[in-house]
Amino acid sequence: MLRAHRPDRTDRAAVWQLAWPMIVSNVSVPLLGLVDAAILGHLPDARYLAAVAVATSLFGFLYWGFGFLRMGTTGLVAQRYGSAADTTGARRERDGALRLLAAQGVLLALVLASLVLIATPFLFPLGLELMGPPAEAATEADVYWRIRMWSAPAVLVTYALTGVLVGMQDTRAVLVVTVATNVVNIALDLLLVPGLGMRTEGVALATLAAEWLGCGLAVVLARRRLAAHPAPLDRHALLAPARYRELLAVNGHLFVRTLVLIGTLAFFTAQGARQGEVVLAANALLMNLLMLTSYGLDGFAHAAEALAGRHFGARDGRAFVRSVGAAALFSLLTAGAFTVLFGLAGDLFLGVLTDLEPVRGLAREYLPWLAVLPLVAVWCYLLDGVFIGVTATRDMRDTMLFATVLVFLPLWWTTRSLGNTGLWLALDAFFAARGITLAVRYVQALRDGRWFPGQDFLGRG
Repeated sequence: MLRAHRPDRTDRAAVWQLAWPMIVSNVSVPLLGLVDAAILGHLPDARYLAAVAVATSLFGFLYWGFGFLRMGTTGLVAQRYGSAADTTGARRERDGALRLLAAQGVLLALVLASLVLIATPFLFPLGLELMGPPAEAATEADVYWRIRMWSAPAVLVTYALTGVLVGMQDTRAVLVVTVATNVVNIALDLLLVPGLGMRTEGVALATLAAEWLGCGLAVVLARRRLAAHPAPLDRHALLAPARYRELLAVNGHLFVRTLVLIGTLAFFTAQGARQGEVVLAANALLMNLLMLTSYGLDGFAHAAEALAGRHFGARDGRAFVRSVGAAALFSLLTAGAFTVLFGLAGDLFLGVLTDLEPVRGLAREYLPWLAVLPLVAVWCYLLDGVFIGVTATRDMRDTMLFATVLVFLPLWWTTRSLGNTGLWLALDAFFAARGITLAVRYVQALRDGRWFPGQDFLGRG
């Protein structure tokens, strides 16, 4: 059994200082989804809510698939940030590496955004066809994507710069970017939809404008943070393909991992859509509440990313384990709070989101499946952060494939006769499988000395 390296007050304080800005900023993201759902859920037809659920799921697959731009950048930057810099030469090397990683992330984001803009007119209709929503919802979803696709450069550049800021332990800057973006988005939602009478196009325009604002803020704040680490940017290295080998190796596994995750969630939405507009809309409401949980837990996962990467870069295994323990304590308490909240007030949330009684009634029926998810999923969120920090992205890819291919899909297939119940059962099992397999890999990495060679975590002297 692993030796207990109990986190002390300093470790808990370090986690909290990094986590609370991310919790506030992360929770504001699903709150935006809840506002969208509430606005559209009170329109006289469920097709608008269903259309935005389908369209945002597809954009999630498209944009979140490039989430490696943030995750991979965070791990690499955190490791460079934590590396030894006790001489002038070492500081210059560290600062130059930080600037190069930031510039590489932005350049890679712009290249990928160009590819997204080229491919989206072909991929989105295909995705719509595969998801098979009702015809009226499909028409509204088409309106949404034709507007929001132009936010691709802003979204991907913001991903990269967020990774830089988290890696440099500046989560308060991320808070500013995210909250400002979502406040503007909500304000424009209210102005364009209830105020000016728009429907789906109003929600899309609000998101487009807010995402470009967020990108501009991220550029300003990242430049300010890097100004504290003055070093010339190696422009030759920036344009040399060989210098992207490490970044691409880390991000390649994350890309596959993220595609599989978003594909699983998109599959969940698609299977709900095939059961009709009411099932699709009910699942959309519950998934918005799930995202609230996800971003709350991710606040501590982001802290684990930053601290794990920093201690890994400094080769300080004891501090690493204590930081993970502190993040685990906060994560478990947060998961328990969400479970209690959904158990006691879940129906109240649903009533706020929609006054369409068939949708609300069906969502209420499946609320218990959502309520248990925080305690089931807490470990995969936390350990994702740890593995990002040490850039052990191959393990993340492999455990995600296991959870999807060998757990989620077989369980869904064998419980198809249960309809939406089987779908939720498979989703809960998917999150449980991710957490269990990541925990096994974590223990193995410490036991075998893969991350910290020569440092004892087993009490053997």
